Amino acid sequence: MKIVVIGGSGLIGSKLVANLRERGHEVLAASPASGVNTITGEGLAEALAGAQVVVDVANSPSFEDKAVLEFFETAGRNLLAAEAAAGVKHHVALSVVGTDRLAESGYFRGKIAQEKLIREGSIPYTIVHSTQFFEFLGGIAQSGSDGQTVKLSPAFVQPIASDDVAAAMAEYTLGAPINGVVEIAGPERVRMPELLQRYLAATQDPRQVVADPQARYFGARLEDDTLVPSGKNPWLGSIGFEAWFAKSAASK
Repeated sequence: MKIVVIGGSGLIGSKLVANLRERGHEVLAASPASGVNTITGEGLAEALAGAQVVVDVANSPSFEDKAVLEFFETAGRNLLAAEAAAGVKHHVALSVVGTDRLAESGYFRGKIAQEKLIREGSIPYTIVHSTQFFEFLGGIAQSGSDGQTVKLSPAFVQPIASDDVAAAMAEYTLGAPINGVVEIAGPERVRMPELLQRYLAATQDPRQVVADPQARYFGARLEDDTLVPSGKNPWLGSIGFEAWFAKSAASK
């Protein structure tokens, strides 16, 4: 079938496109670089013509509160309207575990708005809530960096490799719409400071991680379980931190 991947040139999108093409599907990797822009609407109708499934893995180019909200609301409205006009049968969106518990964060308010549009729209859907990607560990460390220390919440995390995210997204893309949320996560649940110290040690970064219950995560205060799956049967990846790191650019 024809599948359009919005954000198809990014970290997850490029892996998902390759995965689906290997299975014999016609996959269009859509992004502003390929002439498909969900903000302006440019190229959307042409891209979606004849598509059965649309997968949205695009992210906001800015993390500033107002810009994030405008991106997800504008892109969401334009994309869902174009899908309705094209007769798309399944909308799959990648979001974040704990999104509904992170409204203090401007970024997550944008994701909440995106999910609301999907739920209230006319297209059958599946929203995939993923835990943090291992690829984001450097950014998490930077967000809490204070000189030679990194202050992070002691909350649990259960990060996942981007290869596992793409594999899970492929399964949900090819499955029937759930009209609800599914959760995906990595194989290991660990406290954030412990994992980040392992990451810094592996990258030969001399900074020390300090657990600080008051430390905010991109503007939001965390409970112990905010960033880990809340459902009983999340889809679990098989790639742990050490296996991911051994193959990652961070190890080079």
